[in-house]
Amino acid sequence: MAATMTDTPLLLSTRPQAGVALLTMNRPQALNALSIGLREALVQALQHIAADDSVRAVVLTGAGRGFCAGLDLKELGDKGLVPSNPQNDVAAALGAMRQPVIAALNGVAITGGLELALACDILIASTQARFADTHARIGIVPYWGLSQKLSRLVGRARAMEMSMSGNFVDATTAELWGLVNRVVEPEALLPAALALAGDIASADGAMLVTYKRLIDEGHRLPLGEALQLEQQRSREWSQGLNAGDLAQRREAVQARGRVQQA
Repeated sequence: MAATMTDTPLLLSTRPQAGVALLTMNRPQALNALSIGLREALVQALQHIAADDSVRAVVLTGAGRGFCAGLDLKELGDKGLVPSNPQNDVAAALGAMRQPVIAALNGVAITGGLELALACDILIASTQARFADTHARIGIVPYWGLSQKLSRLVGRARAMEMSMSGNFVDATTAELWGLVNRVVEPEALLPAALALAGDIASADGAMLVTYKRLIDEGHRLPLGEALQLEQQRSREWSQGLNAGDLAQRREAVQARGRVQQA
């Protein structure tokens, strides 16, 4: 079943398969630059999906040649920098998602577009994808986490190279540095992202929400505290386990493993 958002021409929302939502930023003529309208539409769509228990995985991509070129510089020149708030803070909306979000990076992800990608959980890039942080050149201090997230992914020295120079990094280098999970040919990008989303969506919905929250919260803690958090959450979850359900899931996991190994 497909549903197209009618309140804005900037964002398309579809359901390509059971349990999966596909969000496509639809400003190809502007490389999907983040106008205020697109930012607000993204936040609304993400909040709607987050509240939908039938959705277990999300794919975010861009129409045309680019994933996202960052803030709309033409709009920025006309209106100035509009501060982030709960209605337009896309990174916060992504961070609040209960479901895993896969970024299908079909082209450039620049500055705010790179921040958008880094706010997702899993990054799959086309060979045509390129990445750049031009905050220093534009003269805007990051707000959506890039200054902290990038160095944690690729290391301080590589993050410094990207952020101080503003130079582009190609998809192959991004994969080598650990910025993206993997790189595929352009025609394979969306099928790969949707296939992974389908794999995720086939797992137990409540378990996905619990496990993602545990990973996210633990990642922000020192290792010792994170391990304690894991033990606490495991005890809480175990109290609701049913032996019959576990037996059925074990059989399903074994059957799936046999199919994958065939």
